[in-house]
Amino acid sequence: MSKPRIVLAYSGGLDTSVAIQWMREHKDVEVVACAVDVGQGVDDLDEIRQRGLDCGAVESVVVDARDEFATEFIQPALKANAMYMGKYPLVSALSRPLIVKHLVRVARETGAAGVAHGCTGKGNDQVRFEVGTMCLAPDLDTIAPIREWGLTRDAAIDWANERGIPIPVKSKSSPYSIDENAWGRTAECGILEDPWAAPPEDVFERTVSVKDAPDAPEELVVAFEHGVPVTLDGERLPLAELVAQLDARAGAHGVGRIDMIEDRLVGIKSREIYECPGAIALLTAHRDLEDLCLEQELAEHKRSEEGRYAQLIYNGLWWGPLKKALDAFMDEANRYVNGEVRLELFKGHATVVGRRSADSGLYQYEMATYDAEDQFDQSLAEGFVKLWGLPLKTWAARATQQGDRL
Repeated sequence: MSKPRIVLAYSGGLDTSVAIQWMREHKDVEVVACAVDVGQGVDDLDEIRQRGLDCGAVESVVVDARDEFATEFIQPALKANAMYMGKYPLVSALSRPLIVKHLVRVARETGAAGVAHGCTGKGNDQVRFEVGTMCLAPDLDTIAPIREWGLTRDAAIDWANERGIPIPVKSKSSPYSIDENAWGRTAECGILEDPWAAPPEDVFERTVSVKDAPDAPEELVVAFEHGVPVTLDGERLPLAELVAQLDARAGAHGVGRIDMIEDRLVGIKSREIYECPGAIALLTAHRDLEDLCLEQELAEHKRSEEGRYAQLIYNGLWWGPLKKALDAFMDEANRYVNGEVRLELFKGHATVVGRRSADSGLYQYEMATYDAEDQFDQSLAEGFVKLWGLPLKTWAARATQQGDRL
């Protein structure tokens, strides 16, 4: 009788590489490695596929999901200006539901009894993988070998080296834990666990230090249609390519470094380092264009929903009904977000220096100007101010009568 199969979310890194052999030894299962390319900079997909086999997998599947990640995950997050705690563009959190989707697909195709991930019991990703699987395939079991095993990172490195498991980290001298995709890069562990310590420069790969950034600013223009970026400096590009080009250009100016104390879903605070040059540049541009194109009440309500939307993604609820309902709202809110934004990249900042919309902008020069072209009827303002202030005037009169000091 053949052994049961488990499909592992395989990154090629330390944790998932040792997880293959550990599950073989301790769970008596066959492991199918499933690596999903979400723009993490993998040059050779065949190399990743072979590494999974070398680590002991009976099958190794690699999925090129870069375009899918851009259009089905980055795009809705951008429409919602999704930033967890107002700072983090949800780099890792965005990729997990897509990876889960393909884990479930491969599990169905290979007749697997369950799926597995390489997350620890202290992080958020365990929730994202497992709750996502519950939504898409509630009948599948989930195994969390690293959480169950409980080895420290150093011990895992020793365990891998003793067995000759091919992993990218062979030495304990550089123990950063890295996760990366098209929307950004995350780093933790090592010296980064001291919130007082400045992150060393060797942590960063996508951004230059502000001290080494060019002394001259660079300008670029991003055009949006229905809230989606479609051109960069007049060149129409697929979203995945546009994000990649903007990421490189913004990173060269030191844009997108984030050093924050983050409230994890499991209830602990952690120090996180992120590099998100393209994400920060696009979110900055998109939010500004919304200010030009959205009606006031809609804009105000959308801002109130953006934090909730980001929280849902962070908490692993991408596939839930509230997220789906909010997507419909975000799509409608972005219906008339059309136009161009001019960004200046300089010394760690992506600054909007111009915006325009030929057919969707609500800014009217004739109403805003104080020059001779002014068409605003200022005589209407007197009655408006009196009516607007009437509730407070009534309240203040009563308070004064009762001797209250305002």
